Order: sequence, then C-alpha cells, then structure tokens
Amino acid sequence: MEFLNYAFMQRALLAAALVGITAPAVGIYLVQRRQALMGDGIGHVAMTGVGLGFLLSTSPVWMATGVAVIGAVAMELIRWYGKTRGDIALAMLFYGGMAGGVMLINLAPGGSNANLSSYLFGSLSTVSDDDVLAICLLAAFVVLVTVGLRRQLFAVSQDEEFARVTGLPVRALNLLTAVTAAVTVTVAMRVVGLLLVSALMVVPVAAAQQLTRSFAATFAIAVAIGVSVTLGGTVTSYYQDVPPGATIVLLTIGVFMVLTLLATPLARRRARLSAARDMACTADVPGTRSASDEVTV
Repeated sequence: MEFLNYAFMQRALLAAALVGITAPAVGIYLVQRRQALMGDGIGHVAMTGVGLGFLLSTSPVWMATGVAVIGAVAMELIRWYGKTRGDIALAMLFYGGMAGGVMLINLAPGGSNANLSSYLFGSLSTVSDDDVLAICLLAAFVVLVTVGLRRQLFAVSQDEEFARVTGLPVRALNLLTAVTAAVTVTVAMRVVGLLLVSALMVVPVAAAQQLTRSFAATFAIAVAIGVSVTLGGTVTSYYQDVPPGATIVLLTIGVFMVLTLLATPLARRRARLSAARDMACTADVPGTRSASDEVTV
C-alpha cells in the first residue's frame, strides 16, 4: 500500500473512483436509448476543447467541458431534425472535432501531438490538484442528475412517446442527458482517456445486465463494477507501468466475460424454476390435468 504515500496516486485514485461512479451512471441511460456510442462521439468533439485550452493557456478540462456540452447539444439537435442526412452530419461533427483538437494544439505555443496523449488515453502522473477539483465538481453534477432525476430519465429512455403523454418535458430531459454525458466524458478523460471513455460508460452496464433485469439493481451493480475496475486498473497501472486507460477497459471487458459465463447457468436455472412454477400453477387450477392424469382410450 506504499502507493498511497504519493500525492499523485492519491489524486489519481480519487479521480478514478469518481469516474467509476459517473460513467456507468450515465451509461445506463445511453444503453436504454440505444446510444451506446454517444460517449465516443462526444470524446472526439472534446478534443477541440482540449486543444483550445492549450491555445488559450486555460484549463483544458473546463474548456473541454464547454466544447463537449455544445457538441452534445448539437448531436441531440441533429437527432431531432437531421432525418436521413443526420448520420453524415454527426460524422462530420465527430471527425471535425478530432481534427480541430489536433490543429489547435499544434498552433499553441510549444504544443505538439504529444500533449494530447494523456487526454486521449489517460495518465496517472499528470492529474493535478486543479484537475481533481474540476472532476469533483463535475462528478457531483452528474450524480445529482442521474440519481435525482432517475425516474424521469428512465421513462424518457424507455419510451419517449409514453413519457410525452404523461406530461414529461421530453426534449429538455433529452438535452439534459446529452449534457450529462458530455460532462462525464470530460470527467473521465484524465483517467481513461477520450478515446476509451465510451467503453466505461457501456461495458459495466452490459455486464450488470447479465445478472439482473431490474433497473435499480443494474444501476447499483454497474456502478460497483465501474468503481472496482477503475481503482483496480489504476493500481495495476502503477505497479506494472502500463497505460491506465487501456488497463481499466481491458479489466472491464474481462469482468463482462466472467459475468456472461456465470449468467448462462443462472439463466437456465431460472428457466427451470419458472417452468416448474408454471406446471404447479396449472395443476392447481380446477378442471385441468397433467400429462400423468391422461387416460389412454
């Protein structure tokens, strides 16, 4: 446990724990909406914010947050109004965001593509006190939205038309989900990296769904998986000197595979128990008879 004596590891572990909470908390709504790759697209757009932060000598985290929010809102507007050409507009937004980030950081004084590496793939040693403060504030916003408005967000994610009939502000909630996803991407970029954050938003949720179908249980298990793999990946990265983002994502995929293997016999057992209950209920209904009661004529 000597790694706890180092200030940079204390900052990295705190940031990792917050990422482990926020990414699955938002990801569960994106999975329900079938927008699993939205985080990846926002990550591309956020690169422009990182490059702009270097160019203007301001905080890349806060600048990336602002640009990512604008990009997420644009993505949601394209989804509403884009119709058949929406996919092309989204592709241009994603690739333009990545190209803009590379261009801006090279225009910055002393900037180069090497400066992007820690933001693209995550880095333990470069998480500063200012980064931790920004991550804490942004994570608090994400948790407040995803937990405080979980019923409304779940209703919209499941069926927009039904949610609209019940009087929910569907468009406002959709925009809020997009903004929350954008904030989550910038929270995670210092630990996992912009190119890998989408995996941490989706895979823990998919892994949790192997064990349960309840939204509340899936939410809790996904967050537990997220915290476990981010902390485990951070510690592994310290001892093995490997990239933290890649380590965390590979651990997450490993957890998914293990839970998938465990879920198969569990699903079969549930099916047998369900069939047995159905047979018992049928036998208890007056006027019905089981196969053993049939008489051959």
